[in-house]
Amino acid sequence: MPKIGMEPIRRSALVEATIHEIGARGSLDVTVAQIAKRAGMSSALAHHYFGSKEQIFVAAMRHILTLYGAEVRGALIMATTPRERVEAIIRASFTPAQFRPEMVSAWLNFYVQAQRSDDARRLLHIYQRRLRSNLYHAFRQITQTEAQTLTRGLAAMIDGLYIRQALGEGETAPGPAIDVLLRYLDTSLQQSKEPT
Repeated sequence: MPKIGMEPIRRSALVEATIHEIGARGSLDVTVAQIAKRAGMSSALAHHYFGSKEQIFVAAMRHILTLYGAEVRGALIMATTPRERVEAIIRASFTPAQFRPEMVSAWLNFYVQAQRSDDARRLLHIYQRRLRSNLYHAFRQITQTEAQTLTRGLAAMIDGLYIRQALGEGETAPGPAIDVLLRYLDTSLQQSKEPT
């Protein structure tokens, strides 16, 4: 007889195991058996809770996006100016929890998965819309003429730094990544104030 209340604990363990397995292998080339073994349960139980490997991957990305969303909301609460809002989003994007190797690898593989999975594509679009909306809201209060360009540029740089990190070409810690983006932000804001 199944233990009452174990399902949420087991689901969570499988999600965390999925993130770690993707990180350890650097790809989505992991099996349900490997994920289940890391989580300390049978692959049959993993299939019972999620149905398929794709659904486990989607659950892992939903978990990552939930953590990321909480980081962003927490950072934005403290921001009082539009510039501080943009900086808060940058800092939330590169917290030590978000920029762990396994999380970076999971993000990169999430982009790959979104090419072939409707569920992953929907999650990716939600993330992109929220990131751009938060950035645009702040940039629009600073410069209406350049808000769209600055939003696209900064969003692309955030994703780009994750890609470079996953490929082993990026910085090794969140601090340098944040510094690069803050310099870009300040330079871009200064240029947007200069007459053309």
